[in-house]
Amino acid sequence: MSLADKVLAVNNDLPIRTEAPVHSGKVRSVYWLTEEDSRRLIKEKGYNVTSDAPLAIMVISDRISAFECIWQGEGGMQGIPGKGAALNAISNHWFRLFRESGLADSHILDIPHPFVWIVQKARPVMIEAICRQYITGSMWRSYEKGEREFCGIQLDEGLQKDQKLPELLVTPSTKGIIQGVEGIPEVDDVNITRDDIVNNYEAFNFRSVDDVSHYENLLKEGFNVISQALGELDQIFVDTKFEFGYVTDASGQEKLIYMDEVGTPDSSRIWDGPSYREGTVIEKSKEEFRQALLNHFPDPDILLNKNRMDERYALANDNLLPESLMMKVSETYVGIAEKITGEKLVLSDNPKAEIVQILRDEYDLIVD
Repeated sequence: MSLADKVLAVNNDLPIRTEAPVHSGKVRSVYWLTEEDSRRLIKEKGYNVTSDAPLAIMVISDRISAFECIWQGEGGMQGIPGKGAALNAISNHWFRLFRESGLADSHILDIPHPFVWIVQKARPVMIEAICRQYITGSMWRSYEKGEREFCGIQLDEGLQKDQKLPELLVTPSTKGIIQGVEGIPEVDDVNITRDDIVNNYEAFNFRSVDDVSHYENLLKEGFNVISQALGELDQIFVDTKFEFGYVTDASGQEKLIYMDEVGTPDSSRIWDGPSYREGTVIEKSKEEFRQALLNHFPDPDILLNKNRMDERYALANDNLLPESLMMKVSETYVGIAEKITGEKLVLSDNPKAEIVQILRDEYDLIVD
């Protein structure tokens, strides 16, 4: 069996019992369970949620997206070997560390398979919460052009590319379209300030203005937990994205939780510590793949210029990337997952068949 055969590229065609359309994102697919199956699993498995909480099966894939496109490789390589299992293993590790540190729970209730989470429905906070410890990426590009204010935060003059910032910065943006708020355009992914959030906390789905401070605390403490753990591995946590939401537990208590994924190579920048100290940045995250794409194509502006989206989609559709590039990215994802978790990542020969069997035998969720 070739490595390409082990890649799980299509994850929205599993025979999981559902009455709702399967929601398929760039990497994950979500299967909302029937009310009957949700109630049964909550009772059978003893999940800490209300008896009528909607549950879903979330299946990750090995697809890789960058610059808002899905990319594929030569030799039938429709994704990155080991990527899905690596992302889940890393998130599982950090979510567990957050709980052990007394921070907050996540949306995950159960992990039947390395590619699968059973999750509870949450009421999302409409913010992509971004933490930055170093100036790089889009912030550096804007700074280099003369910008000094980011999300209401004033940066000093004289900063150098990739240097550590004097303090951890929170630079939030909107998740989805926020309507009817003065000063915030009604489009997705708009940079916002802390004052924007505090003054319009209900528009962002916060329960109270006090929860804005609570979310910031979970954001910064979560970042520090990961940063410290990576530091012990001589890896640098550069920046990351967090998402939050509300759920209600079995006792009826509403609580703010971490959602989506945390501290992964997809949602964060991670640098190799020894190389950085020697003056070289070696990416241990998807940024490596983004840079490889920029170097691979003769006109990188297509990937950076949002006014050229049609050309960008055509570029992704019409070009298979070298297998060597895909495998280099695989080594990065698998390598950082094994470093973080301290465990070998075992790649399944047939992940889809394994998922179906487990969800049939142990959860009774498969339609034959």
